[in-house]
Amino acid sequence: MGVSARVLAIDAGNSKTDVAIATADGDVLATARGGGFRPPAVGVDTAVNGLAATVTRALTAAGLTSVTHVSACLANADFPVEEEQLAAALRARAWGATVTVRNDTFAILRAGAREPRGVAVVCGAGINCVGMRPDGRTARFPALGRVSGDWGGGWGLSEEALWHASRAEDGRGAPTALSRTLPAHFGLPSVYALVEALHLEHVPTLRRHELTPVLFATAADGDPIARAIVERQAEEVVSMAVVALTRLDLLAEETPVLLGGGVLAARHPRLNDHIARLLADRAPKAVPRVVTSSPVLGAALLGLDHVGAAQGAQEKLRTYYDA
Repeated sequence: MGVSARVLAIDAGNSKTDVAIATADGDVLATARGGGFRPPAVGVDTAVNGLAATVTRALTAAGLTSVTHVSACLANADFPVEEEQLAAALRARAWGATVTVRNDTFAILRAGAREPRGVAVVCGAGINCVGMRPDGRTARFPALGRVSGDWGGGWGLSEEALWHASRAEDGRGAPTALSRTLPAHFGLPSVYALVEALHLEHVPTLRRHELTPVLFATAADGDPIARAIVERQAEEVVSMAVVALTRLDLLAEETPVLLGGGVLAARHPRLNDHIARLLADRAPKAVPRVVTSSPVLGAALLGLDHVGAAQGAQEKLRTYYDA
């Protein structure tokens, strides 16, 4: 479409939304940040209304009222039917002549890959995995938690650590230092006191995510139970990646496996090194790499892919964000 094309990139997660407007030659015209995007909690219309203020700020700053293409990578777009529903809602806003909606994990993948080819595993509050090839083929999982076969992520790890700590303290399970380190994080004397505090919300439920770094620290100190939990997380990450690589016929090709989300981006040696060892055994051609680039970069690159931008434009855009 040439350099006149404009892309509106949206990366909308549960806690925040980033928007960027870029030209087809890789220049960023405007950016904006807004609140989280949670259609399951507030409904599609309300969630998209929340996006509108952020998008409008970016369009106004760029001196535009609409663009050539909208590339939106959205949290909670877990099934194709949800992507279509959200795409219809965005088309109704008339922000762009065309609209593509993908799950937000695709933004991590494209941000870390030099072309639309590879696999990404995101381990943040939950866990998810997607893969793609330049021909448009994709691999994905529902990623709805245990009901869809998933295990781990920050929330799941904290729950697993509490499970083992509780059983160790009351005698149902093997001893573990977690029964000391988890309550100590909140200044409490026992797991019983911690469970009571969480139940009565003296410790807000959302603070449970603070227990995941405690789990990793306890594993690093050599506790066998904590180490087993961390190694199980590595197994889950590699299992998803290998399945995605297999579905896309990429096992025999050198392929990037991008690791994103707070748990993986923290680069805990016991987790990330174990992932690298397992991948070397099960997918020797895979090239694991932690992604720390802003996910909105990935949404923008997917938009440039759509409008047929040159590789030089993509590198220019990447340089802007990596700087």
